[in-house]
Amino acid sequence: MRKALNLTFLMILMLSILAACGSGSSGNKAENTAKNTTAPSATETKPAATEKATAEPPRVVKLKVFLTLPRFKDQFDKYFEQFKAKELAEKNIDVTIKLEMPNSDQATQILQTRLASNDAPDVFAIHANDIPTYEAAGYLSDLSDQPAIGKLFDSVKQTVTYNGKVSVLPLESLSWGYLYNKKIFADLGLTPPQTLDEMKTVVEKLKANKIPAFELAFQESWVPQLMTALSLGGVVNSEHPDWVEKMNKGEASYADVADIFNIIDLIMKNGSAKPFEVGSAAGSTDFANGKAAMWVQGPWMAESIQKANPDMEFGVAPLPVSNDPKGTMINLSSSTSLAVSPASENKDVALDLLNYMLDDKDSSAFFEELKFNPISSIHTYKSFPWVDEAMTYVSQGKAYQDLKLPNGVTDEQAKQLQSYYAKAVSKEQFIKTMDKTWANAVKAAAK
Repeated sequence: MRKALNLTFLMILMLSILAACGSGSSGNKAENTAKNTTAPSATETKPAATEKATAEPPRVVKLKVFLTLPRFKDQFDKYFEQFKAKELAEKNIDVTIKLEMPNSDQATQILQTRLASNDAPDVFAIHANDIPTYEAAGYLSDLSDQPAIGKLFDSVKQTVTYNGKVSVLPLESLSWGYLYNKKIFADLGLTPPQTLDEMKTVVEKLKANKIPAFELAFQESWVPQLMTALSLGGVVNSEHPDWVEKMNKGEASYADVADIFNIIDLIMKNGSAKPFEVGSAAGSTDFANGKAAMWVQGPWMAESIQKANPDMEFGVAPLPVSNDPKGTMINLSSSTSLAVSPASENKDVALDLLNYMLDDKDSSAFFEELKFNPISSIHTYKSFPWVDEAMTYVSQGKAYQDLKLPNGVTDEQAKQLQSYYAKAVSKEQFIKTMDKTWANAVKAAAK
């Protein structure tokens, strides 16, 4: 009996031990499972999450950019997108660009109003001839030590150097005169005339073949004003080299250079019909399609002309202003140039954008697409035929630096020429108005 009880006791004891062991094993497994769900291993994604959490967010910058080349909006939009990507990748700056591109006839007034009301764009375009005006008003930053300025050809840099420093970056360096249709000239056996009488002969031969001599596109006042730019340049530099200086002193008059009307009258009397219904864009199309043989317009219209007719071949020649060939010269200038406002709240990024215009990698393709002249050794594209033609005159010494006129004078000339064509003002009224405009501009600059 005792033996049976002992066996029973031993069996109960063994079962208790086995139960305890089984319970302990299950508890450890559950504990390990719990640990595995709450503590990821070193190979899981915790470090990536940490890296994301500690990455520095980009600096957000908004730039206001004011340009005067609305026909190139698509090209600038594309180039600015490249700049934005570069700035984000290299400097972690997220740039938004508000681009304003008014018509050329309105741009100067809009810009000057903005500047005077302390609403300056960060980057804005002016004509290089207006540097003294904007410099005197304190609207320009000194860019002399910027990398882009150091990349300019010396000849180009000289056109934007004022008082020993450079405060704008030129985009358009120009060697220009009037444009002529090479096919029409070749078909009629014509060559670019070098005197006023030779131009009259060309006009008569074109008339005999029922071809309008000149494209007239006067809807925008800046276009007819180009006649004044070229005729004044030729007459002043060949006959009255001190005229601008004397005008600034009140010692001269437009009556002294009234010979400018010799070529202006010839152009106006032998041009295409209804010029006030034609703007620069339509003028480009008409000229590209052979509706006139010549156009007093610059090669900056090359992109528009070749877009209208890719097969069109045009040349650039100096405009005769008298029967003295010495006055038949190419105009050398820089026109559209970029400035940076001293008041910019994001001046470092504005300067980055300015320098990107001459980026070693991207600038050459951009300038070639715009059909602008090369202005730097980084521009590796082949110069255009019309540039080479113009430069042949330059190499012969038949060129002059663009005249620097007081603020507002060019705009008034533009308006007066429109009125002169419409016979709303006479030659004498033109002269009187321009003398007064010049004198007032000099007085305003002296204040």
